[in-house]
Amino acid sequence: MNTKVPYIPEDAPFSGEQKTWLGGFLAGLHSRLATGGGVAAAPAAQAADVKHLDILFGTQTGNAETVAEEAAAMAKAKGFAPRVAEMDDVSMEQLATMQNLIVVVSTYGEGEMPDNAHQFWEALSATTAPRLENLSYGVLALGDTSYDEFCQAGKLVDTRLEQLGARRLGARVDCDVDFEDAAEAWIAATIPDAGSVSAAEPAADAAPKKEKSGWGRKNPYVSTMLDNHIVSGSKSAKEIRHIAFDLGDSGMTYEAGDALGVMPVNAPDLVQAWLDRLGAGADTDINGTALGDLLTTGREIMTPSRDLIRAIEPLAKNDELSHVVSNGDKEALEHYLWGKDALDLLNLNPNLALDPAEVMSWLKPLQHRAYSISSSPKAHPGEVHLTVAAVRWMYENRPHRGVCSTFLADHVPEGAQAGIFMSANKSFRVPEDDSVPMIMVGPGTGIAPFRAFLEERRERRASGANWLFFGDQHRASDFIYEDEISAFSASGLLTRLDLAFSRDQAEKVYVQHRMVENGKDLFAQLEEGGYFYVCGDATRMARDVDDALHQIVQTHGGVSADGAVEYVNGLKRDKRYVRDVY
Repeated sequence: MNTKVPYIPEDAPFSGEQKTWLGGFLAGLHSRLATGGGVAAAPAAQAADVKHLDILFGTQTGNAETVAEEAAAMAKAKGFAPRVAEMDDVSMEQLATMQNLIVVVSTYGEGEMPDNAHQFWEALSATTAPRLENLSYGVLALGDTSYDEFCQAGKLVDTRLEQLGARRLGARVDCDVDFEDAAEAWIAATIPDAGSVSAAEPAADAAPKKEKSGWGRKNPYVSTMLDNHIVSGSKSAKEIRHIAFDLGDSGMTYEAGDALGVMPVNAPDLVQAWLDRLGAGADTDINGTALGDLLTTGREIMTPSRDLIRAIEPLAKNDELSHVVSNGDKEALEHYLWGKDALDLLNLNPNLALDPAEVMSWLKPLQHRAYSISSSPKAHPGEVHLTVAAVRWMYENRPHRGVCSTFLADHVPEGAQAGIFMSANKSFRVPEDDSVPMIMVGPGTGIAPFRAFLEERRERRASGANWLFFGDQHRASDFIYEDEISAFSASGLLTRLDLAFSRDQAEKVYVQHRMVENGKDLFAQLEEGGYFYVCGDATRMARDVDDALHQIVQTHGGVSADGAVEYVNGLKRDKRYVRDVY
């Protein structure tokens, strides 16, 4: 299946009407080629009978792409010629030629579009967007109810398509983190409706049997820990670990740039603290499951859920919590919750008697954590490596810990086991062309995928330049993988290394400062076809790096601020500016 719909560049020397005609012509040609027919293979009558279903996805981690591919398989079995593309690969002129459309889009951060949907949304929400009265569409939204702006990206796209005159094939469905069953049901219900728009209802036996992907969130592979040691220095404020799992007989494969899902287990002392607070024994039955089991592997008992906050607020009789909840001030609530876990909220009123079954209904299911893989399978066959910062802090004289990071650090030593599965991230890959430059910005544990990228390029004997921006607090204690990175430099694999250790001097220096200092050379590598990658904190670092990139393009490209935006957008369209941020 071809995964890209033909794209007419915005600066192509055609009028809007010409672009629309060309977009439709190329889309039709694309579908004939994608479904196995050559240009001369399908007569005109056959081409007229082709029933198209366009499937667009916007994703940050790959989940929406996986769902889009499943939708395409269902569509093909029901007689459609599916065309799958990233949202940013489709222009408004092209959108205007479509008749049947499914959009699968995740929400990133606090209600934001994922990276590969920004430009599509900007064009769709603009006053210049075309009318879409001939379009029938459905939107499947992926999100996380832990965030206030749950599935906001999907809601926005759904509403805007309706405003432009498009007709819904069915109601939008907003999926939480355990999206698989809801997504499968929505696809099955929506695609037959899509078929009825342009063709007779397909035969009932045309529905495909869903292929099992093997190991996944619901059935993780139980893997043995091969290596688990601290790579940060003894005086570091952080505890960063290098972790290696054995893939054994799992049959799992991955590529540099993918993520590994790890199924955590809640800490025994935290589970006991919950049992004590609820005044119940571990064997207390909660709808057929022991309370101890629910608290250990079934429920998220660290991060307060929205349902728990809403339920405990009137019972806790805590003026501060009631104030921030009643005002609906998201920032004030985040400030209030900083450092607190769910048990802290239950302890606001220690005399309050709680019903264990009711409290369990307030909690979300315990979810896997996804970590960027820090190894190339070519360099470490049969293994998968991670770089994990163990999160620990104190609040009210009680230790608090990151759920999965300290599960790995404290409870999965070498020889122990944990449940894992692969999560593909097809948009975050080493360039296919081994000769082009690769620029990587990955401070702290953001180094993880770039260790994998460098190993991958070494194994492929790639000739392209490799430039790494890395930093943290102190060089003496926070230069993780220093020996390996030095060896990469000594061998010539790493052609350039710029370091930014923020607290080794009076004025703090970060990776974005190093970028600007070397802006001329960085821009030159982009002009040579270089790829620009970012991994790490999305809230501050990634935004500062993005600002620095625009500044560099404007300064050294000799363009205006608007010109810099268009240049960077071009990098994104070409998949030469991609991010793995969290």
